[in-house]
Amino acid sequence: MSWLIVTIGIIVVLVLINLGIRRYGERDRPGGGWQRTPEVFRDPSTGRVMRVWVDPGDGSRHYVPEDGPPPPGT
Repeated sequence: MSWLIVTIGIIVVLVLINLGIRRYGERDRPGGGWQRTPEVFRDPSTGRVMRVWVDPGDGSRHYVPEDGPPPPGT
């Protein structure tokens, strides 16, 4: 019985940690010096429209939600 409580506790902790983690490369807003690209896509898991930004310093790509209301049905 105690193993069940421990297992449920671990699952709850992992779920809570997962809720606070962003997807790879996702940011709230563009960083200083990033360059906006023409690439825009709708994230299939959230339905949000995302803009791709590139950091010219290291070439890394970052995904920032476009301004505006969330798409209908999300």
